[in-house]
Amino acid sequence: MEACGLVVEYNPFHYGHQYHLKQARKETDADCMIAVMSGNFLQRGEPAILDKYHRAKAAILGGVDLVVELPYAYAVQNSDHFARGAIETLFHSGVSAVCFGSESGNIAAFTDAYQLQKEHLYAYEANLKRYLNQGFSYPDAATKAYRHISGLSEILDVSQPNNILGLGYVRAIKDAHYPIRPVTIQRIENNYHDTAITGKIASATSIRKEVLTNTSTSASAADSMPDETLQILTSYKQKAGHWHDWELYFPFLKYRVQTMNAAELEQIEGVIEGLEHRIKRTAAEASTFQDWMHALKTKRYTWTRLQRIFVHILTNTKKEEQILGHDTGYVRVLGMNKTGQTYLNQQKKQADLPFITKINQISHPFLQIEERAAKAYYSVLAADKQRNFFLQEMTSPIIVK
Repeated sequence: MEACGLVVEYNPFHYGHQYHLKQARKETDADCMIAVMSGNFLQRGEPAILDKYHRAKAAILGGVDLVVELPYAYAVQNSDHFARGAIETLFHSGVSAVCFGSESGNIAAFTDAYQLQKEHLYAYEANLKRYLNQGFSYPDAATKAYRHISGLSEILDVSQPNNILGLGYVRAIKDAHYPIRPVTIQRIENNYHDTAITGKIASATSIRKEVLTNTSTSASAADSMPDETLQILTSYKQKAGHWHDWELYFPFLKYRVQTMNAAELEQIEGVIEGLEHRIKRTAAEASTFQDWMHALKTKRYTWTRLQRIFVHILTNTKKEEQILGHDTGYVRVLGMNKTGQTYLNQQKKQADLPFITKINQISHPFLQIEERAAKAYYSVLAADKQRNFFLQEMTSPIIVK
């Protein structure tokens, strides 16, 4: 069986994702569609609106055959580390192609941009360092460094978020010499950061905004998602008591910061350049998560970068634990259908890493982080619900017949 990989967060799964999935299957003629999905905390440093198991179920009902987890150590990181971890996981899952959505829609632009960066690597890295030293955020510095080497003949607009990730996927494939064919599908009808729903295919950002600011799922948000996703969203809120957003975690986060000393805070992943002092100073005045973020945000420390740091504080993830230069050591399965089961049984016979389904199935440093992340994520639920939801980590994956 031939498999095509997708790198996803599905927060939540909507019609745009369904379009991407169908086009990817068509373009690659794959027998099995494998989604590597972030867990309960996401690349932009946010708690997912509902947990990974319910998102995995929505994905399978939407047409994905097998959902595997992108380890927290890669999921809550900048685009380069995120892309590398995703591609590595898909490689060990046995995919022959990876299909990603992009603003460009032209795979040649990505391969040409990769080649340009490789040929001018010294100049690119020197300019990247120069712009970072000038106080630019990493995404802005990378964009400026790329434009410096490309000049007037810019091949790819790397200021666009999905183009940035797409270039990261292509770089991860080619740098590791993986036998994976990269394919891209152009995004349609919406932009990544759109905050308003304007049609059936809407951004996940706009859907979350409508869902979280209404007591029930609004008509426009409901029209942007398959019925199965809507039912799962509704069911999750009934079982958990609410959907997840940063304000729910604000009291826990503030407590963590105010009871840590500066030296302890400095050990947290992402905290550099004396940022621990500013975090502690602003904590005293913050009355909401949004207030705190506005007090901290600068040109260099973007909203997304700060949110990732706050996730690491919440999960007590330290710099020494982020061993990003090593294989994950496993592929963790979150959910599957019959096709996914057949593929998994076939792949297990030839895979070089074990496929696992439970957090305690093997011993690995990444799984220790996953356990803390799960407990942190469910910490905003009632005590009995925390236990019940966390037990999913110890049981079988989601199987949709």
